[in-house]
Amino acid sequence: MKNPESRPVLQWSAAMALSGTIGAVVLESGAGAPAVAFARCLVGGLLLVGWSLARGWFRDWRPTRRDLLFAVAGGLLLVGNWVLLFASYSLSSIGVSTVVYHTQPLILVGMAAVFLGEKVSRSHLARAGVAFAGVVVISLSAQGDDGQPVRLAGIALALGAALLYAGASFIAKQLKHIRPHLLAAVQLTVGAIVLAPALMFTPLPSSAPGLWWLLLLGTVHTAVMYVLMYASIGKLPTTTVALLSYLYPVVAVVVDMLAFGHRLTWAEGLGMLAVLAAALAPQRTKAEMRNAQPGIPSRASR
Repeated sequence: MKNPESRPVLQWSAAMALSGTIGAVVLESGAGAPAVAFARCLVGGLLLVGWSLARGWFRDWRPTRRDLLFAVAGGLLLVGNWVLLFASYSLSSIGVSTVVYHTQPLILVGMAAVFLGEKVSRSHLARAGVAFAGVVVISLSAQGDDGQPVRLAGIALALGAALLYAGASFIAKQLKHIRPHLLAAVQLTVGAIVLAPALMFTPLPSSAPGLWWLLLLGTVHTAVMYVLMYASIGKLPTTTVALLSYLYPVVAVVVDMLAFGHRLTWAEGLGMLAVLAAALAPQRTKAEMRNAQPGIPSRASR
């Protein structure tokens, strides 16, 4: 009998592998971070709106004012996180930024404790300590793609992106009743509108190759990737999602090494392992797993 999880596993794995190549696409485009984020919102948003219209999901959707306000707020946080993350790539490296960015699940736990009064276990506190110790080690030992020490500004931007994405995920948890495709389409539309004025200062690439890279980012690395994630995350156990999510940072580090010549130091590698081990598989209670519904996946960065 065919394993019912085989298709969702392949879909989620493909989405995580695609996520790991986003950094390379961003750098190859040669565009500034706001322009890249705008292109991703515009192309990805149009495709997700078209997908949702074709499926008839907008037909019966009657959002409340609260839903719209939350969706817009989440969209602002989501695109802000992209701008910071994309800007961090050139100041550190794809691999370093991606791994530091993966402190966001632990930041989300902290937000739930502060704003919802959820209890933080000792294991969560211990993992948070290990993760941020790893960030410190990376900051002191990592080298950029040019062989020079990474700039602390790149680390700071990646941490800022993690904070904003944790906020977007926190808001998404309040909108579990909305189909995630619709929520993503609305948020990307908001992002395109908000980022459009930034093109006066950071224009889109003037060369055809640069524009093709951005088109690839919006189609494959946004619309297709989101469809793959949303089609699979609700059908997989939490442990499987967490385990396969390791593909995202691992692929990013491998791409960084192969395409940009980044070489890990021993200390940098240990710091990365500490962050990933602590942050990528936070424990969840049985009650949380029973109540879990598809929202913005915690690895959708991207």
